[in-house]
Amino acid sequence: MKVPPEGLPLAAEFPAAHREQWQQLVEGVLRKSGAQPEDGAAAERALSTALQDGLRARPLYTAEDSSAEPGYPGFPPFVRGGRPQGSAVAGWDVRQRHADPDRRRTNEAVLADLENGVGSLWLELGAAGLPVTALPEALAGVYLDLAAVALDAGPEFADAAEQLFKLYEEHEVSPASAAGNLGADPLGLQARTGDAARTDALLAAATALAARCAADHPNVRALTVDALPYHEAGASPAQELGCSLATGVAYLRALTAAGLSVDEALGQLEFRYAADTDQFLTIAKFRAARRLWARVAEVSGASAEASAQRQHAVTSRVMMTARDPWVNMLRTTIACLAAGVGGADAVTVLPFDSALGLPDAFARRIARNTQSILLEESHLSRVIDPAGGSWYVEQLGEELARAAWAWFQEIERAGGQRGALESGLIDERIAATWAERSGKLAKRREPVTGVSEFPHLDEQPLVREPAPAGHAGGLPQVRRAEAYEALRDRSDAVLAATGERPKLFLASIGSAAAHTARTTFAANLFQAGGIATGSHESLDPAAFAEAFAASGATVACLCSSDALYAEHAEAVAAALRAAGAQRVLLAGRLAEVPAGVDEFIHAGGDAVAVLTSLLDQITGASSTDENADEDEVAR
Repeated sequence: MKVPPEGLPLAAEFPAAHREQWQQLVEGVLRKSGAQPEDGAAAERALSTALQDGLRARPLYTAEDSSAEPGYPGFPPFVRGGRPQGSAVAGWDVRQRHADPDRRRTNEAVLADLENGVGSLWLELGAAGLPVTALPEALAGVYLDLAAVALDAGPEFADAAEQLFKLYEEHEVSPASAAGNLGADPLGLQARTGDAARTDALLAAATALAARCAADHPNVRALTVDALPYHEAGASPAQELGCSLATGVAYLRALTAAGLSVDEALGQLEFRYAADTDQFLTIAKFRAARRLWARVAEVSGASAEASAQRQHAVTSRVMMTARDPWVNMLRTTIACLAAGVGGADAVTVLPFDSALGLPDAFARRIARNTQSILLEESHLSRVIDPAGGSWYVEQLGEELARAAWAWFQEIERAGGQRGALESGLIDERIAATWAERSGKLAKRREPVTGVSEFPHLDEQPLVREPAPAGHAGGLPQVRRAEAYEALRDRSDAVLAATGERPKLFLASIGSAAAHTARTTFAANLFQAGGIATGSHESLDPAAFAEAFAASGATVACLCSSDALYAEHAEAVAAALRAAGAQRVLLAGRLAEVPAGVDEFIHAGGDAVAVLTSLLDQITGASSTDENADEDEVAR
């Protein structure tokens, strides 16, 4: 083996690789697959992935794609974190959420959390959780000089703050030792409820609390800039960031107008963002948020020390499922990892059963242990800014920041966050974004594991006590799985009423090698809508007819290769029709529809529309009135 001279790089004997060479290789591969890109650059574009907000994830990033100078951790523009040491000293703050209106159970859960790795508490009060007057009982036994408390009391934030201040006095907690957030968020409340009548009064109360905190409680912040109402309504990452930026600017103006300095006003704000399973986009979002806020602070005349954004990450409700909720453990793990790597100061992992109601003790334990594993066993916080130097993450963050800034400027032109809420601009724009995403979900271009992909029809549902209704009347709350879960609910209703689920017959033509791929695809698709499938393998149309008649199904789907479809599809479809099939589908997409086949099912098709029409037809077919069946299908 030839040993290179000391100081000579190991790659010195190899010629330097250039992007154009790589593009030419990609172009050659694509041409062999049937694609005909114009050139190497077009070949590279063909491999890119479209993201929301007009962003694209490219297949290759190099030093040529370096973004603007990200600075150092703890220094403007704070892309690499708000603290020089990052989370390397003590990790991020593990913050657990509590919304149980029962004060005794809440206290037991709070103490269990604090004894097992949780560093701070997030308490939902008022309509969304615990009665405000029950705060002392919920915090009984808590060392308030050690555990920070973040309140979220909606319009009752002033009363909740007084309760907390009183507890500080009773427990002789020094003003410097008290830490947390009082949770005032008038504009976020307006977004959730649609009620603008109280915003002025609530904003005045919030500024008064901020002045009190700035003067007497240096580690307590009065206001939360909560971006969750926008995320949970279906906003894109740039829309979430833009809305939070506009809200933060509105609060900054109000606080400075009330007499606080810019630095004092900045110190009264904490920002709350969602973290989801798109790991790299989540990392980029938290980095972009700090860059954007640092720019706001800079033009406002703030000092560098006051310009870092304080961030609270919450695993996304939009990604949570009520069906196969166990998969939510994996989702929240990825989201938590992304939030931690992205530099969030505090992270809340929602329990896996959150979409079902109030979480139980086991779910809360798993939620907090998720963070403990990432911090203590994976050593995720041992490295300052672990995403630093990633050309992909840094470029994505820069592009996302530009998209968010453009949306922020549009909001400002519309009269600021309040004006944009009252005019309907924000509602309209987010609704359009969610409609586009819903189309991708319906076509399974964005899969939901355990729901739209790989569903488990025989799972035993988890039952939880209903959670408080919370605030309503403003922006909606959406979840990715809701369309498919509605179909599964219909199937469950049929099962409860008749003892069996809606069913569909799969006619698997030929050998397993010929039909397995499409049989599996079809079964997965139909079960996502709660339709049970049974299959029969054969080449004999008479055998298919006999098996179909015995199955009790009224709808059938052919599954095989294109070659066998050409030979057998029409004969098998005719036999199934003769045996009573009211509708015959075919898995795949051919140049022409074979005689006897009604439609194709294929990747990229509208699965929700197909499943809805099938459930309409199958459940309607149980009626003895043939005309009623036809009406149901037409609907």
